[in-house]
Amino acid sequence: MLTLVRRSELVKVSHKESSVLNKIWLSMIMLAVIVGMIEGRIDAVVHAITESAKLGFEVALGLTGIMALWMGIMGIASESGLVAGIARVLKPVMRRLFPEIPPDDPAMGAMILNISANMLGLANAATPFGLQAMKELQRLNIHVHTASNSMCIFLAINTSSVQLIPATAIAFLAANGSLHPTSIIFSTLIATIISMTVAIFSVKQLAKLPIYQMRDADNL
Repeated sequence: MLTLVRRSELVKVSHKESSVLNKIWLSMIMLAVIVGMIEGRIDAVVHAITESAKLGFEVALGLTGIMALWMGIMGIASESGLVAGIARVLKPVMRRLFPEIPPDDPAMGAMILNISANMLGLANAATPFGLQAMKELQRLNIHVHTASNSMCIFLAINTSSVQLIPATAIAFLAANGSLHPTSIIFSTLIATIISMTVAIFSVKQLAKLPIYQMRDADNL
């Protein structure tokens, strides 16, 4: 029953956020039209909308084929055991990052698979593992109404994940005519290593502050 209530609350929050975003976009469109009418350049507004729609379609069409290629390559890598290999390498590191999570707990396995898939640019494969990891972490969370330290650390890692192969960025560059779309691999790797290091350090330091310490009242 409690799970159903939580899901209902999440759906309500999601719908509320979607409604706010729709209102923001509608306001921006209406503002552009009004300004165009005031300036006597409504034709320029219509032209910009048309050209933007055309460009969006062309980019999406180009991305579809390239993303299909990269997802196929990454799928082969996954089936060949590459993801499992990365997971084995990550296991000792994960034990140090999440000392409160038992090594053989399903939460640990789901987190390792999610991070491994993200590192290879397998966003579609990583999402189910990420959702499962959060579900398992919530099962271990004694403060049911507050995110645990493990949940915060995992979210930080997931958001700033190290990218060994930035497939989406490579596909976007290739679709827009880049001559060397794979030249970003090294710089992306360095940037994401730095971002993940900063994210983990920040979460660890913030968790030590009194304001973020768990209280018994959180269990009520």
